[in-house]
Amino acid sequence: MEFQHWLKGIQVSIGPFAVICAATALALLTACSTAGLREQSPGRAQVHALPPAQSGTLAEISTGIATGHGEDHSGFWLLDSSEDGLRWRLALIDSATTSLDIQTYLWYPDHSGALILERVILAAERGVKVRIIVDDLILQGQDQLIANLHATPNIEFAIFNPWQDRSSLINRAGEMLARMERLNIRMHDKLMIADGHAVVIGGRNIGDHYFGLSDTYNFHDTDLLGIGQIGREANEMFDRFWNSEWVATADALTTEPDPSIVRKQRRAMQKRLQSADRLQRFPLEPVDWSVEFEQLAKELRIGRSMLVYDEAAREQISQKMAGSMFNFFNIAEEELLIQNAYIIPGDDAIDFLQNKRDAGVTIRVITNSLASHDVPAVNSHYEPWRDDFINAGVDLWEFRSDPAIKGTVVDVPPVNSGFSGLHSKCAVADRRYVFVGSMNLDPRSRSINTEMGAMVDSPELAEDLARVLERNMSGANAWQVQMDKNGKLSWVNSEQTLYQQPARDGMQRVMNVLMKLGPRDQY
Repeated sequence: MEFQHWLKGIQVSIGPFAVICAATALALLTACSTAGLREQSPGRAQVHALPPAQSGTLAEISTGIATGHGEDHSGFWLLDSSEDGLRWRLALIDSATTSLDIQTYLWYPDHSGALILERVILAAERGVKVRIIVDDLILQGQDQLIANLHATPNIEFAIFNPWQDRSSLINRAGEMLARMERLNIRMHDKLMIADGHAVVIGGRNIGDHYFGLSDTYNFHDTDLLGIGQIGREANEMFDRFWNSEWVATADALTTEPDPSIVRKQRRAMQKRLQSADRLQRFPLEPVDWSVEFEQLAKELRIGRSMLVYDEAAREQISQKMAGSMFNFFNIAEEELLIQNAYIIPGDDAIDFLQNKRDAGVTIRVITNSLASHDVPAVNSHYEPWRDDFINAGVDLWEFRSDPAIKGTVVDVPPVNSGFSGLHSKCAVADRRYVFVGSMNLDPRSRSINTEMGAMVDSPELAEDLARVLERNMSGANAWQVQMDKNGKLSWVNSEQTLYQQPARDGMQRVMNVLMKLGPRDQY
């Protein structure tokens, strides 16, 4: 199966239950094969990141930060727009001289997915050592591609929590049901590390929806580009995953690499990229980014950081992120701004926010509206908590599906998508501390998936992010949820007031009702 035929249409946050449904529905259309997974030796050799590069653009910037501010400091830059999210990833790949480590939940076989993969292969061809970890959620049918990539000189490919039976979607669904407790755990982390010095951290998976290139809808998301100590922290995190028993390298696949298929896949991918009008704002070939990095180095926000993440411990996931997130929120003494795409809070979270408000902290929260949602089930279980947020004194906003930033921040011209959704997970405390990461404020992120994020002490960076969140928490980009003295909710933006939650169409409202029947703790 060629690269562009990867399983499509399963959205990022639906979770493994939806994958079971999709797999069952499509199983009769899927041909069986002998694909599978060999048992890996329990004594698999430990592999670690190369030492940080001694030369190159990224090393020079990192050394300059350490010299001017101290070894424990890094420089940071927010990637607010979809275009910047993809552009700076390409810049890291093209600028890497020794190593490139990529960890992601989803890697779609679309325009941006193909563009990044082609650049990664070209980096390997010039001698960069590449390691890739991808969650197995949508890798069904891609074992040949994975085996071929893994056989490419300088590329190693690994799969997080893989299915053992890889022969068909129906078998995959059956194994999911049989091994639910294990296979329900997915790796939601996102990292791209270059030369051990620079890293992109945030909410974006690799796919057109995250980089403003989809015609259907695109996400507004937030990444953090960091250069310096944060790169070494990220390499340590990557190594922990790579060497964990939750990760299987492609050596374990029963599918063998096939050079003739490699050539076909590569030619098809290159041909598709060359004919893609929507990629016109991005270089299709590697370029020298030294001028862009030279300018960026002057504008980086300097600060100290701590990378926090759930650890893939033996036989279980060591869930740390929920505690880390609320420890971060608890730092706030005056103001707390939260932007999070998928929120299902629970009584403990509401009590926490109420206590912070009672202590005098101003709290503003923005999440998806039903209209901007790509996952109606999350809205179904978030909906009952709106009045609790407002009663706790929280200023609550919900993202519009037609925000003013759609044409400048979300979509990348010439794309004009059907609607916009929010996918960001970030926060600012007291205009000094910043969190950017992968963690949603829902049960799946708290207790099932692995999640990660960066906490940064930098007033300049905090002010940058606060401006972004305040822009989003405006009537041009969001609805403010208000409640009258009788407990009736209204949604107010810069143009109108509604007395039922905004939706794109009637089917969304129907799905919102039906999804209330689903298990709250799986979203």
